[in-house]
Amino acid sequence: MLKKSIQTGKAPAAIGPYSQGILAEKYLFVSGQLPLDPVTGVLPEDIKSQTAQSIKNVQAVLQAAGGDLANIIKTTVFLTDMKDFNAVNGVYAAFMKENPPARSAVQVAALPKGAHVEIEAIAYI
Repeated sequence: MLKKSIQTGKAPAAIGPYSQGILAEKYLFVSGQLPLDPVTGVLPEDIKSQTAQSIKNVQAVLQAAGGDLANIIKTTVFLTDMKDFNAVNGVYAAFMKENPPARSAVQVAALPKGAHVEIEAIAYI
């Protein structure tokens, strides 16, 4: 099996010993993307803006591998407060319009950098 690390400056750099994404044959595994602006490193304050930025960061990794949001087959959304679920859903739906991927959403105690949301994805490129 061929395995290739995917890196792009259009998504935040990894903050640990991992790749932004791994392309294994035709499957792309996108590491959890925090809602950090890849240029400034700034974290948006509200959950809707954080969700949009996380999705844009996922999209940047997908594009670096030759795909886009339509290629996603599964996402996992990590939330620090399940009360944000409806707000996250509204933003998520605006990006995942047709044939939305399978998805899990879980509440976690905390996320790096004080983020309130993190999104990871699996895509078929």
